[in-house]
Amino acid sequence: MAMLKYLLTTASVFISLLVPGMRGDDMTTWFTGAHASLYGDMQGRGTMEGECGYGDLNKREYNLQTAALSKALFNDGLACGACFAIMCVDDKKGCKPSAGSAVVTATDYCPPIYTKPPNGTNNWCNPPLKHFKLSMPMFTRIAEEKVGVVPVVYRRVPCAKGGGVKFQLFKGNSNLMRVLLYNVAGAGDVSNVKIKGSIISGWLQMSRIQGQTWEIGTDLQGQSLSFQVTTSDGKMVEFDNAVDKTWQFGETFDGIKNF
Repeated sequence: MAMLKYLLTTASVFISLLVPGMRGDDMTTWFTGAHASLYGDMQGRGTMEGECGYGDLNKREYNLQTAALSKALFNDGLACGACFAIMCVDDKKGCKPSAGSAVVTATDYCPPIYTKPPNGTNNWCNPPLKHFKLSMPMFTRIAEEKVGVVPVVYRRVPCAKGGGVKFQLFKGNSNLMRVLLYNVAGAGDVSNVKIKGSIISGWLQMSRIQGQTWEIGTDLQGQSLSFQVTTSDGKMVEFDNAVDKTWQFGETFDGIKNF
């Protein structure tokens, strides 16, 4: 089972290289053929939580600068944490003049509606369409609220974060330990995580289960924990003894370093 999860994760990483605008090492190209709509309200109600597993976005300091991605962009959750600049184009009635771009972090998923044709009304998230559902404050920064949907261009941008990468520990089923990674700078989207306990020698491969939540079945309680984290641009940072040996499930630790 562990090998199957690893192979699926590896396959998802490969697929992400084929999706325009999804590689973290390409932050200069503007991609066309996408659209954006809005969800939630100006206070962010309706946009919190989300399929990336971050929970309360205000506590994670993503706040309202967020977006849900269509299936063509979400990449089964590997895009979670990636940052995008989105600019409204080619709609004189919908686009706000000289608005520039809105910068958002991917925190949620916009699911397709397979019961309707892909070119129908309100089916913007159906494959193969590239679509961003923006929080209302982000949408109204670049477009008029009344239009609902606008054509956009987009590109990956570096995520600007304060402090280190955060590691929150959860207890999974049986002996599984789960780790949520957030506040990741640079590319923002994590493609691989390895863990090492202070007693066990060698790095252990973790498996991604949802968004940026990773798990392992090895019992590491009573040990300080180190991590090797790789983002989609291929950069790897090692967080030595990021978690002290007295850790408890539910706690969050600051890795001090970032990308």
